[in-house]
Parts: sequence; structure tokens; C-alpha cells
Amino acid sequence: MPSMHLSQLRRWIFQSPPVEWAVQKLRELLIGALRQGPIPQHVAFVMDGNRRFAKSHRIETVEGHNLGFEALARVLEVCYKSGVKVVTVYAFSIENFKRSKYEVDGLMDMAKVKLAQLLQHGDLLDRYGVSIRVLGQKELIKTDLLADIERATSMTSRNGDAILNVCFPYTSQDEITTAIRSTVADYSKPLPVHQRTFSESHIKQTLRSRHLSVAAEKIRERSRSPSPRGASDADDSTTSSSATLHPDSPPEDALFPEKEADGSDQANPNLYPDPESITSTVLNDHMYTAGLPPLELLIRTSGVERLSDFMLWQCHENTEIVFLKCLWPEFDLWQFLPVLVEWQWRRKKEEEQERGPRSAARSINATKSI
Repeated sequence: MPSMHLSQLRRWIFQSPPVEWAVQKLRELLIGALRQGPIPQHVAFVMDGNRRFAKSHRIETVEGHNLGFEALARVLEVCYKSGVKVVTVYAFSIENFKRSKYEVDGLMDMAKVKLAQLLQHGDLLDRYGVSIRVLGQKELIKTDLLADIERATSMTSRNGDAILNVCFPYTSQDEITTAIRSTVADYSKPLPVHQRTFSESHIKQTLRSRHLSVAAEKIRERSRSPSPRGASDADDSTTSSSATLHPDSPPEDALFPEKEADGSDQANPNLYPDPESITSTVLNDHMYTAGLPPLELLIRTSGVERLSDFMLWQCHENTEIVFLKCLWPEFDLWQFLPVLVEWQWRRKKEEEQERGPRSAARSINATKSI
């Protein structure tokens, strides 16, 4: 009981106008100080701990999710005010569909309410030019909720300063599978003639076919005009050896089909992209996050230290992953600030290490020139 009264007293003090004004000024001062250093351009959050927060505070689960949404609104303002361009949040996993129908329907209804609340914060979205994108298997979403999602994305589509990615419903494995499927579909489409690709195997085949065509042309010339016996024998031996270097090679007509008047191949009109040209960059261009800055910081609350099938492709060697013990409704600037400061410190240290060898090399070159 005393602790509850103490908590209420603390809440009353911090909500008083003078203290609230002072805290707001301190927040702006700290965010301004953050902007003086490097800022991650893409930050992702696994918003975990709403249920446990509700259970520990003896409130309804719905109220815990509501407080989690308020935490998201606070964090978004801190991110966009400090200079973060892209924020990605894990809102709903495809694996959640394995739960009971009652719970899934409740989560969907809650998502609809949250989306409406997010649109109510239109001043926040418009102030920082935030556009909403929903990433995931949208065909799994109910029709009425899908209509609300499309309305939200349409309302913010003109905003181009920042992006809020809402992963719903989403898993990283599904995203990667979808990207591979899309890549295969693109590489199964024939290319125009002027876009014909050249691979190492194609170049080897072309050189070999030209060599064989020259040898075949010599044979046809000798058959039409007889030559002295000695020269003929020498040429025949050379031609024979050349023509039999690659007995399994396709004939000249197959390698060099006749051309139509417009330059298209008559025998093989369909030319396809070379599978050897598929790289990680090609696959990255087919991900949901194509065209966005690389993921630099991923944060998960509630003390759970796993990614839960979230942003597995986007995590790279320079992505910093942070696991915090606080629950998501408790997450605000005071938990976020130490993470950003540490990220800035690491980034500055890496930049200094990169500049070290360069400055040493410049000093050596300057000494040699003297």
C-alpha cells in the first residue's frame, strides 16, 4: 500500500505543470545534443512485454497494449526529431495465426483500433513527414482491416521525409521466400535483344563457335577450289584438328541463328537473364525494405534475447542488436537515450579506427616525397 501511494505521488509530481515543462525542455535539450553526432538512419523495434506489464500491474491486457501504443508514439517522436529516417516495428507475426481463433480475432480487432489511433496522431505524422507502410502477407488480413490499412497508407503516401514500417503479418522467412519467388519470376521472363546479358560461359561459347565457323569456312573453300596436294594435306590436318577440338559443341547454325530484319533471332527468339547474375543485391531489391537505408540498430524489450524471425535478412555485420530488460510500455527517451549514446560512441570509434591507417599512409607518403 505505501508503495502504491508513493507511485501515485510521484506521478502527480511529474504531471504538475512546472515539472512537466522542465522535463519537456530537458528532453528537447538531450535530443538536440544527440543530433550533433551520427544518428542511425534505420532503427527497428520488437515491441515485447505488453502482456507482462499488464499482468504485473494488475490491469487488463487490452490496457497493457494501449500503454504499449502510447510508448510507440513517444518513441516515434524521439526518433524522427533526432533525425532517424526509417523506423520498423514488429506488430504481428504470421506465427500468431496458430493461436486460437478467439485470440487471433482479438488481435486483429486491436490492430484496427491501433491503426485508427495512429491516424489520430496525424499531427505527428505530418509534422515529420512520415509515410506509413505495412510489410507482410496482406492477403492474410481481414477485408475490413485491409481497407483501413490501405486508407492509412494512402493518407500518408505524400509524406516523404520519414517512413514507419509496420510489419503485419510478417516473418523474415516468409519475406525471404517471397523475394526469391519474385526473383525467379523476373528471371523467367525473356529479355529484349538489346538487353542480352554476357556471362563467362556465354563468352567462352561464342569464342569457340567462331573458331569452329572459321574452320568450317576453310573446308568449304577447299571443296569448291582444289589446291596442291601438299598444301591441302597440311590445311586438312590443321582444320581437322581444329574442328575436332570440341566434338560436343553445337553446330554453327545453332550458335549463330539467322537474324530477322529487325535484328531478332529467328531460331531462338527468347533470351533470358543469366542466373549467374543473381547476387545478394538482386535479392535485396526484392525484399519488403528495398530502397531503404540499411538496418543500423535493432532493439528488443522485455529481456528476451532472440530475434523471433524478424529482419533476419536486413541484419548485417554493422547492425547493432540491443536487448533491454524493461517492458515495452516502460520504454521511452530515458531508456532509448543510453542506447543511442552508446551507438554514437561505437560509430565514432569505428570512424577513428578507419581514419588511423589512412592518416598513417598519408604521413608515409609525405615523408617519402620529402
